[in-house]
Order: sequence, then structure tokens, then C-alpha cells
Amino acid sequence: MSGDRALRISLDLASDVCFCYSARFTANGLGMASLKDVARLAGVSMMTVSRVMHNAESVRPATRDRVLQAIQTLNYVPDLSARKMRAQGRKPSTLAVLAQDTATTPFSVDILLAIEQTASEFGWNSFLINIFSEDDAARAARQLLAHRPDGIIYTTMGLRHITLPESLYGENIVLANCVADDPALPSYIPDDYTAQYESTQHLLAAGYRQPLCFWLPESALATGYRRQGFEQAWRDAGRDLAEVKQFHMATGDDHYTDLASLLNAHFKSGKPDFDVLICGNDRAAFVAYQVLLAKGVRIPQDVAVMGFDNLVGVGHLFLPPLTTIQLPHDIIGREAALHIIEGREGGSVTRIPCPLLIRCST
Repeated sequence: MSGDRALRISLDLASDVCFCYSARFTANGLGMASLKDVARLAGVSMMTVSRVMHNAESVRPATRDRVLQAIQTLNYVPDLSARKMRAQGRKPSTLAVLAQDTATTPFSVDILLAIEQTASEFGWNSFLINIFSEDDAARAARQLLAHRPDGIIYTTMGLRHITLPESLYGENIVLANCVADDPALPSYIPDDYTAQYESTQHLLAAGYRQPLCFWLPESALATGYRRQGFEQAWRDAGRDLAEVKQFHMATGDDHYTDLASLLNAHFKSGKPDFDVLICGNDRAAFVAYQVLLAKGVRIPQDVAVMGFDNLVGVGHLFLPPLTTIQLPHDIIGREAALHIIEGREGGSVTRIPCPLLIRCST
């Protein structure tokens, strides 16, 4: 039961699918197995296969076993789209979204909204299957493929590296906010490196020379790109990285408050030994505001603060308003959808610019 709870599906598949055998290739590896292939391998009629699929009680146990074995051997998945086409008279184009954590958190939901809006704009249907870990992805992919979508988008909350379920290889698939080992898979991700590089140039141009950096955990894929961008901009300005204080947050949301201890450690005789605080995201910046303002530190007159992500519904509520970097989740979602709708070719990583939003904290 715990495994079932881990997977929430945005449409009811239970009424259409009486079993969940994996599907991908026929025995000869040439394509998706058909009902006819199963019947041929089991030595029965297609009607008998259909009755087994619908748990008809009149099928003899030995025959049922042969059919089920054939289904497993061929990795057969029932074509639910064919049922819909027969019922509706035509088959509309359908875009399927496999969303890892994206639908259940506020941080990347704009990706999903953009995908849905873009699909609707071009007359495509779309549906979503939400998963909470890569362990759920293989099972979700099997159910997704049962609907024979015309294209698939795999999206994640937070830039990350994924292991694509084997059943999805060879499908018309695009990655959004994630990457995989296979260079043939097209993916759309934020350009974290350039964003941090350009924001550092902004800080240098404003005269800041003593930064304190509180990066996201080292294990986060975006962290490496952002730190590299910062350090390159610092070196390109002829500055020494030895004058930079850099720290990484420990993994886990409960470690945001670690920033309070870090800030306290960098106050000497009641004054900060840094003139700008560079935060891994806007939530860290929120903690920083509380600590700094409680100490009577003026932002930005005494210490400037910069965030990253322009957190949905929060970024503009800081007082003073927070300078931050916009994660382009809406553009990522739209471009991923257009990749499929327009039939774009080529598998490469496309980095989407992240605008610098200069407000009053720098």
C-alpha cells in the first residue's frame, strides 16, 4: 500500500487497465507489441486475450497462464488511446507529463502550467502523472505508455540528473529542468552559470568587494554551475578568490536556519566582516533578512543581499525588495512542449537565460 501512496495519478487508469505489465518492445525488438502478437505467441484468439485482460472468469487457468506469460514476454501494454479513438471517432494529439515532485511543491509549478497552456494553445490534450522519486518512475512510465501519448515530458523540481526509465527510451521524449546521461535526449534547463556570472558582475560594478556566499548543498546540480559562474566572474575582474568567504548549506530544509549561526560568526565587534551576502535561493535570503534586520543592519546600506529563484509569491514581498535571479520555469515548460508540438529534431541541452531582477537590496 505504501508504494501505491507514493504515486498519484491525475487521471483514473484503474477503470481502463486491469493489470500493469511493462510495455516496450516486441520479442523481435521492432516496436510496441500488439494484441495480435500476444494472441499469436499464446496460441489463442485475440478475443481470448481480451477476456484474460478483463479478468473474465470463463477462461481456463492453463489458457490464462499462457496469455499472461505471453504478455510478460512481449512487455505488452494495452493501447488505451485506441479505445478513446474508437469512442471519439478520431485521435487527438496528446502530451504526457511525468512530473517528479513538480506538481506537489510551489517551486517549479510554473513548468507544468506552461506545458498545459502551450498544449492547449496548439489544440493538444495533456495529462500528468506525478511521482515522488525515481523508484516510482518505471511504474508510472508503464501506465503513461498505456495511453500512447504523442510526446512525453519528464520534469523535476530543482535541476537534477535523472535515470530515465528503460521503457521510455526510443519514445518522443523531452526533459525539462533535468538532464540524463544520454546525449540524444533533448533537455531544457536554466543557465545557472551565466546567471550567477552576470549577477556577480552587477555586484562588482556596484562596488561590493567582501562577499559572503551561502550556497545550496554541494550535492545540488545547480550549485556547481552557480559557484563556477561566480568564481569566474570574480577572477575575470582581477579579484582574488582568497578574499571570498564561501559556505554550503547542509542537505535538508531544516538547515536553512544554519545561516543564522553563520552570520553571527561573521560579526566582529558588532559589525559584519562582509558587505554583500550571496544566497543560494530566496528562502535563505529570507532567513538572512531576519537575522540582519534584528541586529540593526541596514539593507543595503550596511550589507547587500542577493537571492536566487524569485520564489513564487514571495520574492517581491521582502522589505526592502530583494534583488534576485529569475528561474525561467515558464519558458522551460513552454520550450519543452514546443519541442514536441513543432517536431524539433536533435538531442542537446538548451540552457534558458535567467534574468537578473535588480531591486533595492543591492
